[in-house]
Amino acid sequence: MSQIANISSKFSPAGLRDKTRGDKVIWAIVVVLSLVSLLVVYSATNSLAYKLYKGNTFVYLFKQIAFITLGIIIVYFAHRVNYTIYSRVAKMLFYISIVLLIYTLFFGAKINDGSRWIKLPIINLTVQTSDIAKLALFMYLSRLLSKKQDVIKDFKKGFLPLMMPIVIICGLIAPANLSTALLTGATSMLLLFIGRVSFKHIALVGAAVAVPVIILIAIAGAYYDKAEGKTKELPAVLSAGRIPTWIKRVQDFMYAEKSEAPYQVLQAKIAVAKGGMFGLGPGNSEQRNFLPHPYSDYIYAIIIEEYGLIGASFIVFIYMVFLFRSIRLFRKCPYAFGAFLALALSFTLVIQAMTNMAVNVGLFPVTGVTLPLVSMGGSSFLFTCLAIGIILSVARNVEDAEGSLEPAKEELA
Repeated sequence: MSQIANISSKFSPAGLRDKTRGDKVIWAIVVVLSLVSLLVVYSATNSLAYKLYKGNTFVYLFKQIAFITLGIIIVYFAHRVNYTIYSRVAKMLFYISIVLLIYTLFFGAKINDGSRWIKLPIINLTVQTSDIAKLALFMYLSRLLSKKQDVIKDFKKGFLPLMMPIVIICGLIAPANLSTALLTGATSMLLLFIGRVSFKHIALVGAAVAVPVIILIAIAGAYYDKAEGKTKELPAVLSAGRIPTWIKRVQDFMYAEKSEAPYQVLQAKIAVAKGGMFGLGPGNSEQRNFLPHPYSDYIYAIIIEEYGLIGASFIVFIYMVFLFRSIRLFRKCPYAFGAFLALALSFTLVIQAMTNMAVNVGLFPVTGVTLPLVSMGGSSFLFTCLAIGIILSVARNVEDAEGSLEPAKEELA
């Protein structure tokens, strides 16, 4: 009887609260976004599943339930690990990620002309190595920032050791995924700014990055035929790798009114226009039948179409609350590594979310990034769950530290 009582106590509300420590608001956000994901993924894949699986519309829903279940398990176990362990493995994981990125460039699975994935045998799951690299980079940067606060203003001792990992990781990601490289670099520089790195050093990096971006914009303008609304024939030097894709995306964004908009951009605009203030209602999306990747890259357009401006604003609000709670955690964490790590991971998730939403409503060029915790499951979904688990690990240790101080305060009183 006592064993049964112990088991039941573990699964009671009080027992679950004791096992799931950390910021309760972030836990609630994970649950809310997971529920939103189930609703929208089912709606976005309904027609596709019906065609591919002979009328069975629940196939992708069950897959998403499996991914969410696995993701919650990852969040739980990651948050139970003391975050200081992530500091110990940061350097090794950073070196491993470099090897994986190099391997991916030469031997990775090619999808949409980009070599971004490696395929895991047996389970047949493709993993985007940039997700591993981003996680490793932010762990390593957080470790370096916490150790170099005494020399953080020095160019050679503080700034250069911090910039080298950023340059290496972003440089290896860029050939196959320029948008992810730019977002990772921007997040890294934001972290350095908060970590008290000299602003003039950060501005120097910004100026250096601006040069190739300006060159790309200039090339896009020079090789665009305004009369016919299409790209001119590119020389051989500009036809290598994904350069033509970068040029085309910049042109589509710069000359949106003059050129024929890319198919997915046009369909996303139609979905947004149909949504209005209150939307067409859950499951009533029409553009899911025409929009490429309505369950991943363009899932926010489906949200707007079905739930309108009200639903779209709610999603933005959820991510802003997540960022606010992470900043609050940064301010409360007594140790620099945990504070920087929680902030870096939250920044990268929120910046990715805002970029995805901006692309969906036509405020940003097409990038191919997903909406964290909402887009249909894959390796990116699982790494998002791991990042949130690490943030909650920091929150749990902050909570434990605050609890250990309470008796001392009572004694002083």
